[in-house]
Formats: sequence, structure tokens, C-alpha cells
Amino acid sequence: MNKDSKIFVAGHRGLVGSAILKNLQSKGYSNFVLRSHSELDLTDQGKVNDFFEAEKPEYVFLAAAYVGGIMANSLYRADFIYRNLMIQNNVIHASYVNNVSKLLFLGSTCIYPGNAPQPMREDCLLTSPLEYTNEPYAIAKIAGIKMCESFNFQYGTNYIAVMPTNLYGPNDNFNLETSHVLPAMLRKIHLAKCLQTGSWDALRKDMNSRPIEGISGLADPKIILSVLNKYGIHAGKVELWGTGSPLREFLWSEDMADACVYLMERVDYPDLCPDGKEIRNTHINIGTGKELSIKELADLISIKEEFKGRIAFDSSKPDGTVRKLTDVTKLHSLGWHHSIDIEEGIEKLYKWYLENE
Repeated sequence: MNKDSKIFVAGHRGLVGSAILKNLQSKGYSNFVLRSHSELDLTDQGKVNDFFEAEKPEYVFLAAAYVGGIMANSLYRADFIYRNLMIQNNVIHASYVNNVSKLLFLGSTCIYPGNAPQPMREDCLLTSPLEYTNEPYAIAKIAGIKMCESFNFQYGTNYIAVMPTNLYGPNDNFNLETSHVLPAMLRKIHLAKCLQTGSWDALRKDMNSRPIEGISGLADPKIILSVLNKYGIHAGKVELWGTGSPLREFLWSEDMADACVYLMERVDYPDLCPDGKEIRNTHINIGTGKELSIKELADLISIKEEFKGRIAFDSSKPDGTVRKLTDVTKLHSLGWHHSIDIEEGIEKLYKWYLENE
């Protein structure tokens, strides 16, 4: 990419896309074509085709996706598979039709089997069944990988796919109905601390900024307490789903963005498929190669937020996959390593959260 190359970051307002855009800007790239969801619905094939034909981007970062945590994955299975397939199909095909020079597709490590050997290598893809709660989303992301590989094989395009581990960082989703485990936990502990210390001004400020089920900080205290209790938030106590024993790996979103830009600048599809015959497992894991349990994560967030209450786990609720650790050997061989570990990342995220209410 040249500094004046025309770049389309799909999903530039989300956790992933905003981090990629910020990284590109910091490195001197300046020619961006950007559209919010309200300006361009990527599930609408006609509108996506019109956009690509009019703007002719040279490089595409496909970071737009319909995402959520274990609760959302359990409830909105049709939405997860339909919306993500539509977004991917439209953007990848329009990129081919309009001669995009290079595309980077972002998936997720939930593509791997529920019982995948740990740490998970790229070549364990499609070797056994997926974890049930993630299945619709994972199938969509696997289809995205296969689209990139297949277009490269048939049409000679230069599309690469990356599979980041669990991400967290600025512009994360803190909506308790749809958020992933780390931002949800960070917010729940913050609100429980507000209740425990009687900090109703801080609690109301939080809920005015991010209403829960439409309930803001202006509501009657009884209504506020009722909705908080529904999500396991009490004065001095937070209830979390599962046993707390599953192990997870977390990557700071700005590290992920740096890896994506690094790969777009330095790695092409032929580098990942040198013999050109077997077009399998050409995707790249992006992670830290480090893990901790959900309980350890909750304890770490409690320490960083100075929460003096209790963390309780509801073992009647699902744990999800027992362990999800990426093998980052391929990424390291390509010359990139992460820089922000989880302790520093949680501190940075909590500071960002308080400053952006």
C-alpha cells in the first residue's frame, strides 16, 4: 500500500475497524473512503455494488460483522449466520468485480472445533464439530475464509484472512445484552462498585450514557435496581455465567490492528500458499499465545477497579468452550508480536471507559 492508496475500512466505527483506522492514520495513510451502517448497509448487495463501482477502493479491510457474546450467540442464531454471510459475500464479490488490489478479511478463533487441540493451529480447522453456541457465527466466518481462498485460486486475487482471538479495547461493546465477556464483566463490576459505595451519581451517569434495556439513569431507583439485578449486578456482588474455569486468551484491539496493517503491508496470498495446490488453512491466527481463566479475569478486573465485593458464578449457565488458546507460530514467523499484556490492557480499557461515558 502507498500512503495515498484509497482504502475502505468496512466497520470503521466498531472495536476492530476503529482500531485499524487509527493505526493506518498513525502510519501516514490519508485517503480513506468510509461509510457508517446508516450510510451503507453491507447486507444490501445492490448498495454495496453501487458503492464499490462509484468509489473504486484499492485496498479493503473487511472488519464489519454482527458480533456478540455467549448470550447473544445463544439467542440470535439466525441473525449471526445471515447477516455475517451477507456482509462477507457482498464485500468480497464486489472487491473482485471492481479490481480491489488486496483485501484483508477478519474472522475469529471461534472457527475452530470445540475440542480442538490446544494451542489451536490453523490446520485444525474443520477437523471436528464446532462449539454449539458459536456455531452460526463460526460457520459464517469459515465461509469467509473459503471465499477468500477460492477467489484467490480461481481469479488470482490477493485476499488474506486473519483470525484474531478475543479482542478488547477502545470503542468496545458494553451493551450487557450483546457484549463479549471482558467488556461485560468490566461494566458489571463497575456498576456493582457504584452500588456498594452508594455512588448513585456515577451509576446514573453510566446508565444515561449506556442505557440497559432502554432504562437510563433517569429512571426510578427501584426500576434501575431491578434491571441491574437481572444482569447479576448487586451492591457488592456480581454474578457471572458458568463456573469460571474456562480458559481464554485476550488481545488488545490496537495490537490486533497493528498486526492487520503489518500483514497488509508485507504479506501476500502467495506467501501463505507457496505450492498453489492445496488451498487450505492459509488464514493466520492473531493472538498473544497466553491465557487465563474467567475467574482469574474477574479477579484481575476487580483489582484494577478496586472493587471490594464478591464474584459469584452460576454453574447452571453454559461455560462455552473449555479452552481457546491460539497457536501464533505462523504470525511470529511472519515477524509480528503483541506488545500489550492483559494487566496493562484492562487498566487502559477501564480508564477509557470512564473517560467516554
